[in-house]
Parts: sequence; C-alpha cells; structure tokens
Amino acid sequence: MILADLRSYLQDKHRVTLNDLVIHFQMDADALRGMLAKWISKGKVRQSPMTGAACGTTCCKCDPSLTEIYEWID
Repeated sequence: MILADLRSYLQDKHRVTLNDLVIHFQMDADALRGMLAKWISKGKVRQSPMTGAACGTTCCKCDPSLTEIYEWID
C-alpha cells in the first residue's frame, strides 16, 4: 500500500478508526500510524480526541490502541 491508497480511503470514509484501517489494508497498526503521521504533518488528517468509551460502547473488549479515530480534512 502507498500513501495514495490511504488518502483515497480516508477521503471516501472521512472518519475511521485505526482498527478499520488495520482490517481494510491488512497492515500492522504501527506501520499505518507512520503513514498517517505523514498526512497529519501535511495538515490533511487529524487524530480526533477520545471521549468516554473509545469505541462508543461500554463492553471494554476493544483494544484501546486500535480505537484511535482519524479524520480527513478537506
């Protein structure tokens, strides 16, 4: 996968969790974070702050490190 693939996915979905990206691209979360950091540094992506339960439920079964939310900024 290249940065353009990540850009296209984010532009299409607008807001995704890191877990969504891991599943879609079948890549390691740390590798994706590195690519996301490139888009963040260009001002095209932002990481949304977490509020309450990370995934929106209270079951506590989600890996908190994978529930990071990223948004494409138009």
